[in-house]
Amino acid sequence: MRPRTLRSFAFAATLLAACSSNEQGASTGAGGAGMGTGSGMGAGAGYGAGQITPGSEEDLVQNVGDRIFFDTDRSDLTDTARNTLMRQVQWLQQYPTVNLLISGNCDERGTEEYNLGLGQRRAVTDANFLVAQGVSASRLQTISYGKDRPVDPASTPEAWAKNRNAITQVR
Repeated sequence: MRPRTLRSFAFAATLLAACSSNEQGASTGAGGAGMGTGSGMGAGAGYGAGQITPGSEEDLVQNVGDRIFFDTDRSDLTDTARNTLMRQVQWLQQYPTVNLLISGNCDERGTEEYNLGLGQRRAVTDANFLVAQGVSASRLQTISYGKDRPVDPASTPEAWAKNRNAITQVR
């Protein structure tokens, strides 16, 4: 074979090998807070060649947890939510230039006005916890989507539990 053709085959083989790596599965964004798990902050957790970029949205989702969950009509933090938020604090300390958007969400029940207010209280509760742990408020922005952005569109108690959340995103 000619060297150029051989290089082309070698390149193609490398691409195929990279595509067939044995990953743990795609993120559903459900890390932390009882609806999925983050793998913690251990040395090199989730990092490696061709893997997640440290300090990225994917890093937050996969290795820390990007959301917390709330009980019906509540905006106070559960112990599980506090644990997820503490992992977020540690992560934010590692990446001091990362800014976040925290969105508060509700299930489909209740009026639009009520759910927008509840979603905002949830987002603010999340942000206030992070600030109380030393994260600068200037790095955080909050928004409420009320019931307009459900994670699960079904009308079941399980879906409602998934939709009562605050989701943290890198911005």
